[in-house]
Amino acid sequence: MNTRWLRPLTPWLLLVLVGFGAAGLRYGLVEPPALAQLCTATQAPAWCALRQALVLGFLHEVYGIAAICVAVLALLRRSRVLAWLAAALGVLALQLYNYEPGALALLVGCLRLVHLQGAGNTQVAVTPGR
Repeated sequence: MNTRWLRPLTPWLLLVLVGFGAAGLRYGLVEPPALAQLCTATQAPAWCALRQALVLGFLHEVYGIAAICVAVLALLRRSRVLAWLAAALGVLALQLYNYEPGALALLVGCLRLVHLQGAGNTQVAVTPGR
């Protein structure tokens, strides 16, 4: 079975999964008013600490700052991992209310990843001399 097409597609599929996971956190844990009320009760469940950390993270723009920092690193180094991580953190920042830095990091990460994937596939055509 020829799976040569799967290797370049894998980071993009993982990026989609990160997007679904971030959306799940936002719409399943952060936004529901019933969960917010439950977490303000005197006997709050243990998972409310995770919700509180997520909320504090986007209030202080932690996700956007982290995404921008990794995007800068991705521009400075020729690393597909850093490019993917910048895009993934950008998706997370977009979903968790850090729109501007998240969008920039997603754009930089995706462009850098495309560039690095294309650079790995370059072939020099050799033509006979005249």
